[in-house]
Amino acid sequence: MGMTEAILLTIATAATPLLIAAIGELVVERSGVLNLGVEGMMVMGAVGGFVIANLTGNPWIGILAAIALGALTSLLFGFLTLTLAANQVATGLSLTILGLGVSSLMGEKFVGQAGEKMGNLDIPILTDIPLVGPVIFGQDPIFYLSILLVVAVSWFLFRTRAGLTLRSIGNNHHSAHALGIPVLRYRYLAVMFGGACAGLAGGHLSLVYTPQWVENMTAGRGWIALALVVFASWRPARVLAGAYLFGAVSIGQLHAQALGIAVPSQLLTALPFLATIVVLVLISQNVRATLINTPAMLGRPFVPDR
Repeated sequence: MGMTEAILLTIATAATPLLIAAIGELVVERSGVLNLGVEGMMVMGAVGGFVIANLTGNPWIGILAAIALGALTSLLFGFLTLTLAANQVATGLSLTILGLGVSSLMGEKFVGQAGEKMGNLDIPILTDIPLVGPVIFGQDPIFYLSILLVVAVSWFLFRTRAGLTLRSIGNNHHSAHALGIPVLRYRYLAVMFGGACAGLAGGHLSLVYTPQWVENMTAGRGWIALALVVFASWRPARVLAGAYLFGAVSIGQLHAQALGIAVPSQLLTALPFLATIVVLVLISQNVRATLINTPAMLGRPFVPDR
């Protein structure tokens, strides 16, 4: 395998968990809910997927467990913020702290153990095509699922009645409620979808990207996914482009370190987060575009009897 093929493959692998987590959070925020607990749900999915895959010897069961654990964790956030109308920002931050702590406890006995790696596809003839074959036809199954998720979410939000309803709730939940739309039901489903995606992203980390369990292995990817949603102006196709941009930055710093470039390793490691800050600053300059695309009810609690 050539250097170019290796770089493209690693970029796709690094971008996949960012893309999955961000596309799930995009749906959540389109409903008017701001869940800052993506990092916590991701790490819960990572440890749950790794543990179950190791116990069963089947990475697919591990992936299903990661999805389920992410969705269940999101239900805690949903109960506190939707049913009890707790502050969404504080609850999301608490969920991240809780997820990091609980995952460390769950995975304590599995640190250092070999994981059940999910293999890549190998399609005869197609995979053998130089450069294009391994990059397009030789990826892991979750890579293809992530692309399918982008297409499905885009179709759902902009081509279906349910998607239009979800977006209307995010723009004005009071008007939606007055029309008889079950606002909390839609938001619960959106929050669970976001949690399932975050769990899947975490499962990809521990079963595909790095088939092992390491404490806090998400390493801030949940925060990058949150920034990606803003970077993409809440548009699925832009999330796809942004995820691969940040994936390229993450892999670029690893190759720079391998080539021995005379730059402090700490600075190279911080590059993805520096890029995130720069992008957010640039986006904030266009206030009008930001206001047009931002769901008007984002982060605002909804209580039916008020």
